Amino acid sequence: MSHHKNPDSTPDITSDTTPDYDEIAVQLHRQFGGKMATALRDTTPMTRHELSAYYTPGVGHISSLVADDPSKLREFTWTNNLVAVISDGSAVLGLGDIGPAGALPVMEGKALLFKYFANIDSVPIVLDCDTTEEIIETIQRIAVSFGAINLEDFAAPQCFEIENRLRKSLSIPVFHDDQHGTAVVVLAALINACKVTGKDIAGLRIVIAGIGAAGTAIARLLKEYAPDCSIIGTGRSGALSSADTTLNAAKRALLDEGILVDAADTSLADALVDADVFIGVSAPGTVTEDMVRSMAADCIVMALSNPIPEIYPDVARAAGAAVICTGRSDFPNQVNNALAFPGIFRGALDNGVQQITEAHKLAAAAALADFVEQPTAEQVIPSIFEPGLADAIAQVIV
Repeated sequence: MSHHKNPDSTPDITSDTTPDYDEIAVQLHRQFGGKMATALRDTTPMTRHELSAYYTPGVGHISSLVADDPSKLREFTWTNNLVAVISDGSAVLGLGDIGPAGALPVMEGKALLFKYFANIDSVPIVLDCDTTEEIIETIQRIAVSFGAINLEDFAAPQCFEIENRLRKSLSIPVFHDDQHGTAVVVLAALINACKVTGKDIAGLRIVIAGIGAAGTAIARLLKEYAPDCSIIGTGRSGALSSADTTLNAAKRALLDEGILVDAADTSLADALVDADVFIGVSAPGTVTEDMVRSMAADCIVMALSNPIPEIYPDVARAAGAAVICTGRSDFPNQVNNALAFPGIFRGALDNGVQQITEAHKLAAAAALADFVEQPTAEQVIPSIFEPGLADAIAQVIV
């Protein structure tokens, strides 16, 4: 099978009609046999002397140097620019628990984004593991081969324990992008949406629908940035409350720590009355036009369920929303993790950062927001294709 692009056989996606992305995806993936390959950093023709230095006998000396001083690993191997993109396939975006094999094309896609937007090498890895302990132990055992770990599509609440324990046990960055990449982009969009609407982010009344991996991280980062804002989190049965004995430990912690308002007997519709901001990371069609009408003037709606949002932009706009974001690329203001994670990892790898902190996330959000010089209702976050975006974020991850 050829793995070189043949322009004559590449599907045409430039027509005015809406492309059939399912069919195009099949053609492209089949044509190239996946999306990733390894390549030599030294692309010049190799001499016999160079081969002897790169491999035997010369490589033995390099191995000895690293064995004597493991800190030299980054100097002499590709770990200085290498991320492991790891999933168990338990919470793949839009597809749910489809298992490790089904998750591998998505992990290759993530690797593609790393390389395209930040020139970071990465290896997609899917784990056929049954327990949290197996996942953690497996990642711990392979971590020496990498410069950073990107966790992807692990289901909540297990994802919280997996990330927290790996962060404590490993000396390289561990970053669950579903949580923190989303949170960084949401905060950046909210900073600029407040500039557009004239709202003070410190006093916002915020409702988050869906307190899973992304919703939890969003709530925590918003509260870190604006401690005086008020946040209500809602799920299938309404607002989170300490009276609910079925809450898992992660959700209960949000209430106990004062991240979320303890709101018993409150529906999503009730919570949205006079709210300044709605952030949806939940399910399609959960917000109605009347709910948006009940919100505060010049409200901000981030309906991020993908591919079908909690409410469509035209409906939200008709109901009075001043700024609207979705997770889709065919509407303005796409909240896309790829706006943040390439630059965050680029900075972490370049600057030898051992752990990505809350301060790093806040700095990344500020850099992302600042990249839009004059925010408007139609542009509160930059396009993913903006030149220099990853570098701007990388500069603040120190």
